[in-house]
Amino acid sequence: MHPAPSVIIFTTLSGLGFGLIFWMGLGYPGVTGLTAFIFFTLAYLLAVGGLIASTFHLGHPERALKAFTQWRTSWLSREGWLSVITLILMAVYGAGLVFLATRWNWLGYIGAALSLATVYATSMIYCQLKTVPRWNHWSTPLMFLTFSVAGGALLAGQPRFALPLLAMAGLVQVYVWIDGDGRLNRSGHTIATATGLGRIGKVRAFEPPHTGTNYLMKEMVHVVGRRHASRLRAIALLAGFGAPIVLLTLPFGHIWAAVAILSHLIGVFASRWLFFAEAEHVVGLYYGKRRAA
Repeated sequence: MHPAPSVIIFTTLSGLGFGLIFWMGLGYPGVTGLTAFIFFTLAYLLAVGGLIASTFHLGHPERALKAFTQWRTSWLSREGWLSVITLILMAVYGAGLVFLATRWNWLGYIGAALSLATVYATSMIYCQLKTVPRWNHWSTPLMFLTFSVAGGALLAGQPRFALPLLAMAGLVQVYVWIDGDGRLNRSGHTIATATGLGRIGKVRAFEPPHTGTNYLMKEMVHVVGRRHASRLRAIALLAGFGAPIVLLTLPFGHIWAAVAILSHLIGVFASRWLFFAEAEHVVGLYYGKRRAA
């Protein structure tokens, strides 16, 4: 699919933001006053900034509020409600830490759970799509959740949690790539099923369905060169997980921590670009842009 910058920014920043909110809700780091205010400001800038970025991919951003009315059937709507509720509850929780030096444990735990629920809802926007076999798998929400809690632990300055979680997230990412590469072939979708003509006989494309481009080809069909994808995968894995793990094992220092966070951010951006760019929508079979066995 076409890797739109708005959704890449959205899924990357909001995941990190809600990941940090998750750890703050659990009491990590155990800070109050001005320090707590700084951590919550960072978390909200990431979470809210990512959510705002997502609206730029809408055809009519002014209608974004209407999404809240579809919570019974839409994961996008559920994500919206969960994010708003989480941010409001954690604002109250944060006010207790900042202004009263008081931690309301029960409220923090609820906020932490809702943060994970928000990230899960985000992942289900993509996981529910049967037309994209690479996404339509249990590993998609697992990847989103592990990325979020690992990045959140890194931002929260919790190396004892960040180290194993970064390693886990890296392994999940490798599995998503390896298993996802063959998922379109295993889905059973072919040009015969895409056109509905398989019952007649062997189907092949004689002429392109259109003489020019259209919305489906622009948004749903994006082919990434194998060499280009391999390089980006290496960057995502090394910068997103390998380098931060190495840096966190060095003698503690704020400079190394900052470099680890920056490296992780770069890696996650590369991973998210590939998440969208490598997603083979079955409509590509109809246009002869995909090959499935």
